[in-house]
Amino acid sequence: QVQLVESGGGLVQPGGSLRLSCAASGFTFSNYAMRWYRQAPSKERELVAYISSTGGSTNYADSVKGRFTISRDNAKNTVYLQMNSLKPEDTAVYYCYGRPFSTDYWGQGTQVTVSS
Repeated sequence: QVQLVESGGGLVQPGGSLRLSCAASGFTFSNYAMRWYRQAPSKERELVAYISSTGGSTNYADSVKGRFTISRDNAKNTVYLQMNSLKPEDTAVYYCYGRPFSTDYWGQGTQVTVSS
């Protein structure tokens, strides 16, 4: 079965950094684009970053451009989100997303809290 398991969230001070990981299993990871989303309290889930199946193409929400970097290691079936210069408004639950077999799959989410 398809599984997406995020890790790496936590509490960080403004200006700090975190790296999120999403370990995928149950499908041929290297064949599929992957995305990171986030959802803050009382807000809709929003797309943060996209990476193509090979990693050759990436896209970011305007709010994180220049601060976040999405990457992947197809040998490890893992997608990453490096988050630098974190701001309080980055506080949210971050979700990994993929769509193998024409079906939406989400990870369980990992909480990121940016606060002093």
